[in-house]
Amino acid sequence: MAVLGLLTLEIHIEHAHSLKDKRQVLRSLKDRLRRRHNVAVAELDHQSAWQDAVIGVTTVSSTQAQVEKTLRAAENESRRALGPHLVASTLEIC
Repeated sequence: MAVLGLLTLEIHIEHAHSLKDKRQVLRSLKDRLRRRHNVAVAELDHQSAWQDAVIGVTTVSSTQAQVEKTLRAAENESRRALGPHLVASTLEIC
């Protein structure tokens, strides 16, 4: 049986003054998470807002423990990379 996990990251980039500024920060984060944790990453909401974003990070495994371990590691990586720009995070496992 496959176990699916979704990590949702709410981000506020105060210093972004354009979509280009925001996308630069998000591209860096998404590339870093994909490379280091082998997860799928996508922007889920606020695509037109300059300073706000919601990012979804997902993975699939045969065990709940592995899904949680992978997504917790991605969450910690996001906290290190974003610092105070990471407003909230939620983890869901199905």
